[in-house]
Amino acid sequence: MEQIILIGGGGHCISAIDVLESTSQYQIIGILDIPDKVGLDIQGYPVIGSDDQLEEIATDISNFLITVGQIQNANIRQKIFDKVLKVNGKLPIITSDLAYISKYAQIDEGTIVMHGAIVNASAKIGKACIINSKALIEHETSVGDFTHISTGSILNGQVSIGNNCFIGSNTVVANNITVCDNVIVAAGSQVLKSITKPGTYIGNPLRKIR
Repeated sequence: MEQIILIGGGGHCISAIDVLESTSQYQIIGILDIPDKVGLDIQGYPVIGSDDQLEEIATDISNFLITVGQIQNANIRQKIFDKVLKVNGKLPIITSDLAYISKYAQIDEGTIVMHGAIVNASAKIGKACIINSKALIEHETSVGDFTHISTGSILNGQVSIGNNCFIGSNTVVANNITVCDNVIVAAGSQVLKSITKPGTYIGNPLRKIR
């Protein structure tokens, strides 16, 4: 198995560990988090340092997974992504053995596809995305970089989701809808018309709240 370091020790990290263990492809060496958490144990894995030590750690281990979660925005995940690339680290694609990924789908570096998710034919997923448990990404749908498709969300056919978006749990996006960059859609919403302005949206009918 290849060795891998996780960056971020919160709730998403706990779920990501479970996904990694399901694949049997990577040996988790440890977790990087804030200095105050060094020495703690998360799901049986130690917090061994902070991301300030990336350059030193990358001399021995090349694989990293960003395990910081994302709801409000992807700023922290983007900064970590850039730091890893700067030290010539690798950000492998992680897919649960309990997910279905079409052989015709494309997934970019640093993305994790979690338990029960489905990524169908000709779907395209960008860099460092979270495709969370039981999310459905239908045919010919694209998801931009640093976007989180949350638990149980449905993106129907030929949908386009921008960069740095969050689509909340159990949200349904209708066929042929476009969502621009920097959009948050709250849990349980229905997106029946394209979203052209960044902001936070909620409900059915969908409305912009900020």
